[in-house]
Amino acid sequence: MKKGLKSLKEKALQATRTAKLALNNRRGEGFVDSAVKILMAVVIGALLLGGLYLLFSGTILPTLTERIREMFNYRR
Repeated sequence: MKKGLKSLKEKALQATRTAKLALNNRRGEGFVDSAVKILMAVVIGALLLGGLYLLFSGTILPTLTERIREMFNYRR
């Protein structure tokens, strides 16, 4: 009986230690952080591309324009 209780107590203490280590772990980054970084990169890229279009007032990437027209069957 004592051996069983001692074993149960050890398992409970080990589970408590494991849970504390997992909760105190500050390594890695969360999914939200990664999503925000990706979103920022996309927005900054779109702003830069839009700025280039305004600066040169013309087509910067002609193949991209062709592909978009082909994709949507857009003809002038």
